[in-house]
Amino acid sequence: MDLCRSFFFEAAQPIIEKNYPDLEYSAGLIGYGSDVLGYDDEVSQDHMWGPRFYMFLKSDDIEKKAEIFETLSEFLPYQYKGYSVNFTKPDPNDNGVQHAELISSGKVNPLIFIQTFDEFLYDELGTSNLENLHPSDWLSFSEHRLLSLVSGKMFVDKLHIADKLMLLKYYPDDVRNYLIASNWNIIACEQAFVKRCGETGDEMGSIIICARIAERLMRLCFLYQKTYAPYSKWFGTAFNKLDIEIDIKKSIYAALHAETVEQREDWLVQSQALVADLHNKSEITPFIDYKIESYFGRDIKVIFAEKFAEAAAEKLVGTPLKNIPLIGTFSQIGGLSSFSDEKQYYEQIKGIYGKI
Repeated sequence: MDLCRSFFFEAAQPIIEKNYPDLEYSAGLIGYGSDVLGYDDEVSQDHMWGPRFYMFLKSDDIEKKAEIFETLSEFLPYQYKGYSVNFTKPDPNDNGVQHAELISSGKVNPLIFIQTFDEFLYDELGTSNLENLHPSDWLSFSEHRLLSLVSGKMFVDKLHIADKLMLLKYYPDDVRNYLIASNWNIIACEQAFVKRCGETGDEMGSIIICARIAERLMRLCFLYQKTYAPYSKWFGTAFNKLDIEIDIKKSIYAALHAETVEQREDWLVQSQALVADLHNKSEITPFIDYKIESYFGRDIKVIFAEKFAEAAAEKLVGTPLKNIPLIGTFSQIGGLSSFSDEKQYYEQIKGIYGKI
């Protein structure tokens, strides 16, 4: 982010201001990329990484797009702070990925994308109508893409892009309540199985279910903190940075690393209790009284997670989400990013939730 910011101000902006002194535009680094989220490292530099930015024009000025790009190509340096400014053409066999390619003559092909902001939003979310979003829109959006939009930085913002992005700052209350209810409901469906699998000698099944419940508890923490969660590659990294009590992180970690089913159950139910406390502190619903207790007389410990799912679902009465199955969103399921993150599937995803 620092590299891109200084590249814009030191190398690109002087060219733009000299050749287009009256142009009103915004420029910054938002959208997909580990550099936008601040998670980029040396490995990230092998593709779509380097001095780059997005430039947004008014619809009346978009006809100048090719000319502006050509001007930048002609006058930008070949290198900036030791990094190539030139990139390969998009690879049609690799989702349009571009790689840094150092040259010493001719025009550069910079990693600069010029669009109207509406075009950019459509590419990211499948819609640019941010002021009239329905619950089904929010449920179809990729959570990772939402995070990438609100995590970026505008370097120059004459078109007030940052103000428009505030509409996406976080889920509306009804959608957030639905997702909270969904995650507790998913936990409730398997809350007794970590111990039960272990009792039958299915250690592998116990571990898998523990991991599934642990992920749902982690997602609940993001929801209570009103913070979008990234997709699976950065999910744990983001959770470790989340501003919650360290005991929650320690207990979930301990559950995932437990060596016996008894330890796994103890740490996991403790994790549920700590997240339940986080729920009560949030005051999203009336206080929910709970305790760690036996699962219908069996030697299995639970807090009866359905109490929290039902309380959050009660907040949906009178909203379009009141009768929707508590399944959460597809972007909250690891490994589905090729479906959940692609705008061409958003209408299909909407259809799963019915007419809301």
